[in-house]
Amino acid sequence: MGTVYVTQDDSFIGKIDERLKVKVEKNTILDVPLIKVDGLVVMGRATVSPDAIAQLIERKIPLTFLTINGKYLARLESEMSKNIFVRSAQWKSDGESPKAIHVAQGFVRGKLKNYRTALLEAQRRYSELDLGANIAQLRNAIASVDKATSIDSIRGHEGAGSAAYFGCFDGLIRIDDFSFETRNRRPPTDPVNSLLSLGYSLLRHDIQGALNIVGFDPYLGYLHTERYGRPSLALDLMEEFRPLIVDSVVLGAINLRILKISDFVTEPVSNAVSLTKEGLHTFLRLYQEKKQKKFTHPVMQKQCTYQESMEIQARLLAKYLMGEVDKYTPLILK
Repeated sequence: MGTVYVTQDDSFIGKIDERLKVKVEKNTILDVPLIKVDGLVVMGRATVSPDAIAQLIERKIPLTFLTINGKYLARLESEMSKNIFVRSAQWKSDGESPKAIHVAQGFVRGKLKNYRTALLEAQRRYSELDLGANIAQLRNAIASVDKATSIDSIRGHEGAGSAAYFGCFDGLIRIDDFSFETRNRRPPTDPVNSLLSLGYSLLRHDIQGALNIVGFDPYLGYLHTERYGRPSLALDLMEEFRPLIVDSVVLGAINLRILKISDFVTEPVSNAVSLTKEGLHTFLRLYQEKKQKKFTHPVMQKQCTYQESMEIQARLLAKYLMGEVDKYTPLILK
């Protein structure tokens, strides 16, 4: 089952015996054994019973609240991991330390290399596309990241690489009804940005859960600056996963015509674009399927799902910060 997404307003989430039950107006819409639940995400209004909350905490199942458009609201989870040694190593590497610079380089290198792989694949698949200049810009940004000696300069190269990638993102969209000009959010004002923002919110939920399992403080990051209430380390580790999971799901949903333009609605005052209820259910299914897809992890050399790889990357990060390995290797797939 993995993560359970509850999108029906006014749902009641309860626990009966060892099962999680979701009801709407006394009708059961979901009944699943708790042992099969890795996470619970509520999108919209719902009531969660005290028994259900107690079970989620006891079983260390994170509960996240999002708006129906995917905007983060709050999170409930069990006590922080007792592994103080991981957090101690994390705090000692704070600031412009050599370890902080190393892991920030790894997060950005992973993201940009996965961007480049996506563009190379698109170049091979669609011969009419000319992505050479964008791929060259990404190559230069990756080389610059490896030579960077400060966090700020790494951020600058990350921005240049992302601009090269999103500068040709419209070409990766092969359906006339959809287009992409630039990344916009808060709120997203077109269908493509709406999907990207929703996907990144879901990814943040999953990455933060993986960091908590390993014992990190998700609010102390290296690439993303500290800000009250912002899980900077979750945003850091997300970087290498964005193109692999979210961008892949978004482009697949559009190009395979799984989502249509009629699956989106526009709020008249803010111009915020979001999915219809049916479209949202479709996207959540695609995201869940992607997380359960298996591949061979390049470092561990074993089959794992994308969901499992989040925790693997968090553990590799912990090993580096604690001095057990000499480098952090981001997840890069070719």
